[in-house]
Amino acid sequence: MTTIRAATMHDLDALAELLDGYRQFYEQPSNVQAAREFLRQRFGQADSRILVSENGEGALTGFVQLYPGVSTVGLNARWTLNDLFVCPDGRERGTGRALMEAATQLAREHGVARLILMTQIENERAQHLYESLGWQRNTAFYGYLLDI
Repeated sequence: MTTIRAATMHDLDALAELLDGYRQFYEQPSNVQAAREFLRQRFGQADSRILVSENGEGALTGFVQLYPGVSTVGLNARWTLNDLFVCPDGRERGTGRALMEAATQLAREHGVARLILMTQIENERAQHLYESLGWQRNTAFYGYLLDI
């Protein structure tokens, strides 16, 4: 059985391992200490919301991280669902779906008008999940990046 709940500082070490796995999925070098420090900053600054999934034994199996923002055009709150990761042992068990549904519910509870996300073009598995949950591919805007 999977349980979804808000992450706490108590989860820092296990969550850092998951974040490191997420970064490796995106071909970044492993660095658990840097992941731990990044998460410590998120908790300290309270600038994101992190939900975690845990299995029946209480081990963390995944997380979703949301960053609050606003829309000037819409005059409302929009959150960016920046990260979704499920450890390999937790996949194909509905964990990703449960995390996405919990993120949507959390946004709804906070009066957020829209969730947005981006995913790699090759990440078809994630795209199928998002679309099965009613997410729509944005065809009205191009995305741009500028590395500083």
